[in-house]
Amino acid sequence: MSKDIEKALQRRLAELMGNVAEIDSELRSGLPANWEEQATKLEDQDALEGIEKSKLEEIRQIRDALNRIAEGSYGVCAQCGEPIDPKRLKALPTAIKCISCAA
Repeated sequence: MSKDIEKALQRRLAELMGNVAEIDSELRSGLPANWEEQATKLEDQDALEGIEKSKLEEIRQIRDALNRIAEGSYGVCAQCGEPIDPKRLKALPTAIKCISCAA
């Protein structure tokens, strides 16, 4: 099962990296000369920065999960040490705690 999860995590990681690259490119683009268009662009950039921050956090979580898979500690609760239910891992592959400890 962890091989399927690992492949899915790697696909999602590649997708997120592409999204972040696109956002970075948009954030680095210049501002228009018109001040009204500048205001709109700055608002858009604020929204993009929020989206980018969220995607970067997901990238961090995925990399951590991939590291746990490589180390052999994937699927073990970081708090109590018990196995994390495979259904939970399927729904939330970056989970680091079992459902009891997460609650």
